[in-house]
Amino acid sequence: MNSVRESGQDLVSEAARSLLDPQGRELAAQVQWWQLPDLDAGDGTEPWPVAVLGEGPPVLLLHGFDSSFLEFRRLAPLLAGGAQLFIPDLFGFGFSPRPAGGDYSPKGVLRHLEALVQAIGQRNPAPLGLIGASMGGSVAVELARRLPDQVERLLLLAPAGLTGRPMPLPPLLDGLGVRFLALPGVRRGLCRTAFADPEASVGAAELEIASLHLQSPGWAVALQRFARSGGFAGSGAPLPHQPISVLWGADDRILRAPQKRAALALLGERVRELDACGHLPHLDQPATVAATWLASPRHP
Repeated sequence: MNSVRESGQDLVSEAARSLLDPQGRELAAQVQWWQLPDLDAGDGTEPWPVAVLGEGPPVLLLHGFDSSFLEFRRLAPLLAGGAQLFIPDLFGFGFSPRPAGGDYSPKGVLRHLEALVQAIGQRNPAPLGLIGASMGGSVAVELARRLPDQVERLLLLAPAGLTGRPMPLPPLLDGLGVRFLALPGVRRGLCRTAFADPEASVGAAELEIASLHLQSPGWAVALQRFARSGGFAGSGAPLPHQPISVLWGADDRILRAPQKRAALALLGERVRELDACGHLPHLDQPATVAATWLASPRHP
């Protein structure tokens, strides 16, 4: 898995065969490649990755910044018995195609998801649940506001970007930031920081998944453009009307204390803090996340 010339489809196919993490292999094997004709994807024929598994009411799971659908490898098996899961790569992230003229901003991410939700509705027309992790929490909130009649409820996992304001990185700095993120030592450090107990949780399998999508064509350019847009910030207010549950790790070392305090003030009693849990409740405590989703209120 070392050739930067491999397409996203090639990388996912190879991941399904050879990832060190068996749950990662199983989830990669569930990826379908959907045509979303409303999107500007090169010549209009490039398909988009969506892991699909389970049966029941539809649930859309949204990963965090500079991540991929593989982030949900531990949670997906726990939910698939009672729901049909749709786990995409966000536009410009993961193993998705990155057309040269793509809009790698929050607007582009949401446009992609609106097309995806329409495609989900054609396959499973029941009301849609949303689970969003880190930046995916802000994406879920934005999407729920845009689609009030289609989204039934939300579960946010250590949501990032609900408060504050966008801070676009200027040219040159965005490129330097992306090159910094690509350094193996930086990837290792971020991966370890995300878990409550990195000594027990982070080994070769975790590090492989944290970095594999960097080999996707266009990864650096798309991430630069996203950084230049300012990303998701201030996405929380006003909160959408659907029921919202929130899980947050007591040992979250990714989000700074002021960010967490501001988000907690916005979310109030919706938040449950988990001991022995870092920035990734769906990886540190997937059983707790699954139980919370199954018990969370539906829209009246």
